[in-house]
Amino acid sequence: MCIRLHKKPRLYTFFAVIPINYLMIRQTLIIAQMLLAIAGAQAQTPFTVTVEEIEFADAPAVQSFVHAQHDGKWLLLGGRTDGLHQRQPFASFLVEGNNTMVYVMDIEAGTVASANLDGLPPSVYEALQSTNQEFEQRGNTLYTMGGYGYSAEALDHVTFPYLTAIDVPALIAAVEVGETGAALAPHFRQIEDEFFAITGGYLGLLDDVFYQAGGQYFEGRYNPMGPDHGPGFTQQYTETISRFTIEDNGENLSFTVLDTWNDADNLHRRDYNMAPQVFPDGTQGFTMFSGVFQHTQDIPWHNTVDLTADGYTVNNDFDQLLNQYHSAHMPVYDGEGNAMTTIFFGGMSRYYFNEDGDLFDDVNVPFVSTISKVTRYADGSMSEAAIGEMPGLLGSGAEFIPAEGIIGSAHGVINLDDLPNEPVTVGYILGGIESSADNIFFVNDGSQSAASTRVFRVTIERNAVGVEEAVINGTVYFDPQAYPNPTNGALHLEFHLRSGGEVEGALLDSSGREVQPLFTAQKPSGWAAYDIDLSGFEPGVYHIRLTNHNHAETIRVVLKDR
Repeated sequence: MCIRLHKKPRLYTFFAVIPINYLMIRQTLIIAQMLLAIAGAQAQTPFTVTVEEIEFADAPAVQSFVHAQHDGKWLLLGGRTDGLHQRQPFASFLVEGNNTMVYVMDIEAGTVASANLDGLPPSVYEALQSTNQEFEQRGNTLYTMGGYGYSAEALDHVTFPYLTAIDVPALIAAVEVGETGAALAPHFRQIEDEFFAITGGYLGLLDDVFYQAGGQYFEGRYNPMGPDHGPGFTQQYTETISRFTIEDNGENLSFTVLDTWNDADNLHRRDYNMAPQVFPDGTQGFTMFSGVFQHTQDIPWHNTVDLTADGYTVNNDFDQLLNQYHSAHMPVYDGEGNAMTTIFFGGMSRYYFNEDGDLFDDVNVPFVSTISKVTRYADGSMSEAAIGEMPGLLGSGAEFIPAEGIIGSAHGVINLDDLPNEPVTVGYILGGIESSADNIFFVNDGSQSAASTRVFRVTIERNAVGVEEAVINGTVYFDPQAYPNPTNGALHLEFHLRSGGEVEGALLDSSGREVQPLFTAQKPSGWAAYDIDLSGFEPGVYHIRLTNHNHAETIRVVLKDR
């Protein structure tokens, strides 16, 4: 069970928004184009990121899966073949949506081979078809652990307590020659320990040491009303980072935990993005970005956590507002400028920009098309920018698979300085959930989203001329709050002004069109409040937009049936 304590929300500052440009060239969709900005005196090497959808017949529909690669071929296992899970316990995480197949994709040849895993030992078969496993490839071995799904052995939904080692080249070869089921068993080895019973966390590898960060243990049927209303469940966030080694001689598996760091305040997060990093002093490590959920509310975290072999550091000086849920992401290090940039492709987020450049705040954390970047500079400061959009509500539960030979560091960072001064394919985006609308959770019957079969090529070109960015300094400006929300008509609106001046409020419909002005007023700095009567409007989803001479921000409001 997750126990939430109430605490006061942070205040934020929002900087000016600049709309993004889009280009269509030779039927190639240029999704994200960026110019790393000059921050103070820190000149950054500019580069362009291009995301191009490619045709790939028979690409599997999978989301929240695990992957490995060998000799230009991808190995895909686990995850789910449906879209966003439904709210009703009886319909959520159905066994029919488990991915029971292993896929081998040859990106150059455009071919897919597959085999059913049915026939493997039950513990291997069940664990490998679970969702949100943690995984990492070391040499020719893919290690997976945990994951959530239905167990016929336990007659319940569980988080699996297994570490499974997979011989990647051998399994790829076996699938390609048509072996299936029990014939694949020699390519899997497994051990059991409660240490591995984690889902929705992350696994990293650095200097032959594995880093397990965040996640949760979940047992029972998913139930958004909580375990006291309907089917019960057990939910326990790990709230830890663990460093451990895996001893593997090709036959026997064992593990040794080196360190475990506990922090209930800052490591209480799951379903987030963790990316390898090169820190300003040259140290290699990882950053845990954003994630869900906070102790007091079902909203994402904003701060980030850096971890190295020496421990972890919580960064409360920067707030990540965009791309806050697990999505495809790509780390790029500019050694010449000593700048570490992580790019996030779509997913889900509390905040997003509309086509007019307004920053929307939606506490329901909808699906978004945003492509954003977070950059850490030589002085340790960080900035965030929206740099483009995916061609749809894509990216949640997707994976970025680096092109073979493109990774310039031992733990997964692309070194910009190693790339030629011409466009180069650095990887691909595969799978994930494709949603038909931003907020489908409360109406989801399984038809509003699906596991994606779309494949995108990601290209970087150094020294290209980029476009202006919608830059955020890690904070928002007005920090609007509205309650009760949903409302029957009477709404209390509060917002904060960091400096005095004129502020305007307007009511927008669900598509962002202005319905009616609400107020124009001169206000001093500090908190301001208005009581707004919406009883004359039809029930539905609205937004209240606040603007002054430099800032625009929007909060979502739901007007209930009366």
